[in-house]
This record gives sequence, structure tokens and C-alpha cells, in this order.
Amino acid sequence: MPVATFPLGPLQTNSYIIHLGSQAVAVDVGGDPAPMLEYLSAHDLNLAGICITHRHFDHVYGVAALHEASGAAVYISADDDCLAGTESAQGGMWGFPTVTAFAAQHIAMGKNTLGGMEFEVMATPGHTPGGISLYFPTEKLVFTGDALFYRSIGRTDFPGGDHEALLRSVTQVLFKLPDATQVYPGHGPATVIGDEKRSNPFCGEFQL
Repeated sequence: MPVATFPLGPLQTNSYIIHLGSQAVAVDVGGDPAPMLEYLSAHDLNLAGICITHRHFDHVYGVAALHEASGAAVYISADDDCLAGTESAQGGMWGFPTVTAFAAQHIAMGKNTLGGMEFEVMATPGHTPGGISLYFPTEKLVFTGDALFYRSIGRTDFPGGDHEALLRSVTQVLFKLPDATQVYPGHGPATVIGDEKRSNPFCGEFQL
């Protein structure tokens, strides 16, 4: 299952396209989705859905444009609805532009299928109240948003952040995945669950 990575927008948010056959799913859209649309066209892919790991502005800047261009439905956790009216979701803070409004459906926790691809939506709150990670068990890969990074974890000083909840999400949810699971985070390089269990400096005291 190919994974294409597009660092987009003012914070170089990792925006992803995963595909199987002629069907594709997008994960987060951090800026102008033109490179994603070019990829979809070049590979003759139909976008079956747009999944958002959390509602922070830097992960949704290009959602409205990608939805308009593709017609794909947008999916997000209901537990992040509390952020919808805040600057952390709408942008405008620190001189960053505002987010173009978009309509979204709530995604259910647990097993889901889009475009023939089966994945598990896992609640990984802490960075935001409704943060989710998307785990594809057949391929052993997970999209963690801003929960888990290479040798780091997400910040928790925005509205709704909870440091201990985030550590629980990482150590009791993400670290329960197979060690060989490839991690595709919201920013920075990819990593592997087993490596983070051994070397992530933020999680040692919470390891089980």
C-alpha cells in the first residue's frame, strides 16, 4: 500500500495519500492541496475520503480545497468539536491565515473501511481532546497526527491539551501496536513503534 507524503502549509504539516488499486484516502491537509491533486491525477486515483487526525489549523488548511476539487467526504473525531470556534482550529493566531470553513462527518472509533482499505480509528487524546490515530493492520502502519513524533510527542499547551492523557495515549495505545509498525507523524520524519518504545525520551516513566 503506497504512502505519499506532502509537507504542506506554513508549518510543513505532513499530509498523506495512501492508496490501494484505484482508491485513495487522504490524511490531514496542511496547506494548498495542489501537489496531492497532481499525485491523484498522475496515478489515476479516486479519493474515497479525507481523514483528519485532529482539528488544529495547521492540519486542515487545505481541507476545503481538497474536498471541493475531489468531492471526497471529510471525517473527523466528534471529540474535537469543542475546538471548532477556537483560534487553534480556525487559525488567525501568530499572524497565520484563517482556515476556510469545511463540512465534516464524525468518524467512528474502531474498524472502518474507505476505498476498500480497512483501518482502525484509535482515540489518542492529549494533544487535543479528540485526537485520533489511524492504524492499517495489514500493512502495519499508523498515522499519529501530533500524538507521536520521531523521538518526541505533541505539545499540550493549547486549549484542550492534557500532557498525562497524551502520555497514556502513546504508551497504552500506540505502544501496544506491533514493534515493526511504521509511524507517519504530523510533522518531521517517519519512525517505527519499536524504536520509539526504546528511545523516545518523553515516555520512559509511563512504560508498562
